[in-house]
Amino acid sequence: MNEWITVARTEEVGPGERRVIDVDDTQIIVFNLAGQYYAIEDVCTHDGGQLTGGTVEGDQIVCPRHGARFCIRTGAALSAPAYDPTRTFPVRIENSEIQVRDDRWD
Repeated sequence: MNEWITVARTEEVGPGERRVIDVDDTQIIVFNLAGQYYAIEDVCTHDGGQLTGGTVEGDQIVCPRHGARFCIRTGAALSAPAYDPTRTFPVRIENSEIQVRDDRWD
């Protein structure tokens, strides 16, 4: 997928909220952190489990299975048992629509 995909309108994902979408069989979580939007793959790199359902603390999401922490802004793994980052995706706002793009094959 090289094109931009609309996730939601900005008013539908308020500060502190998130939205999960499926893009070409890849689960992506889009977060609104204080009015800035970020997108990461919905995968804990420790064991392949979903991050969906994990708590958000500041700019981090905590894996609900084993407690690994990931930076929502960068995808960086911040604590064991995860050591590898989770994938991030570009996000843009066009006409009040939140859009993401899978740029892995650019």
